[in-house]
Amino acid sequence: MLHPQARALLDLIASRGLPAMQDLPPVEARAFYRERRAITQPEPPPVAEISELSAEGPHGAIPLRLYRPTRRSDDPSPTPVLVYFHGGGWTIGDLDTHDVLCRQLANASGCALVAVDYRMGPEHRFPAAVDDSLAATRWVRRHAEEFGLDASRLAVGGDSAGGNLAAVVAVLARDGGDLPIAYQLLIYPATDMRCGHASHVANGHGYLLERPTIEYFRSNYLDDPACYLDWRASPLLHADLAKLPPALVLTAGFDPLRDEGLAYANALVAAGNRASYLCFERQIHGFITMGKVLDEANTAVALCAAELARALRP
Repeated sequence: MLHPQARALLDLIASRGLPAMQDLPPVEARAFYRERRAITQPEPPPVAEISELSAEGPHGAIPLRLYRPTRRSDDPSPTPVLVYFHGGGWTIGDLDTHDVLCRQLANASGCALVAVDYRMGPEHRFPAAVDDSLAATRWVRRHAEEFGLDASRLAVGGDSAGGNLAAVVAVLARDGGDLPIAYQLLIYPATDMRCGHASHVANGHGYLLERPTIEYFRSNYLDDPACYLDWRASPLLHADLAKLPPALVLTAGFDPLRDEGLAYANALVAAGNRASYLCFERQIHGFITMGKVLDEANTAVALCAAELARALRP
């Protein structure tokens, strides 16, 4: 059963007659997404420090935002760090839309967090987002010492499209051999661009993220259906998922992406990796940023932070 709070949110959205994301040009969709977050997101909690940074990548500068968690002032040790990629279908979202979540994760885990403002479609199509995400992660590792970060305790994470990018970066880092990743935090990740799992049908209408919206995002990101089979777009299709970092894969019961998240967690375990899986059965896609109106969002944030802290403890 859908959580009553999620049902109330969906009813509120329907009553306001808000436009569907796929009916808006990308620039307008981005503005709408930024404005809409005020309805569902909590107030941003204070953190010890925020720094606006920039990494160099193959397509130019990549904006980053470094969050330092509130921690004991007498603790001089380097801080573990999570490199975080925001959701939004590789089309919408930015450093501000996920600012609250990044603050929450940093404070609750005790880890520093570097949010990545990667390039998005349709202006910058696949694999630009992958290129930026990998370059940003490499930059964080190279510059970790000057920012008081512990490069040996570096994790990647993200939600939805960002979960996809985190999974892809983990595989690219393994294959490159020079970018050790300690952990993956994959929040309702997109892992199979073919969109053929049963949850795409069962949850494809009426639960905020709908099949037409998914197609809108997919077409903005991938300009050729042949790219659906490229593992950098569909990490579930990689032929070798062995020797990857431990992972937490979190999904939502009324999410079209639910089954491909579960399939990826199962594939990780089948390949010999440690991967925990948890489904918030009563929730919808995107719920983790909605702690102002969904109590289980705050539970999910606390759980993700606790697992991150446990995985990255000295």
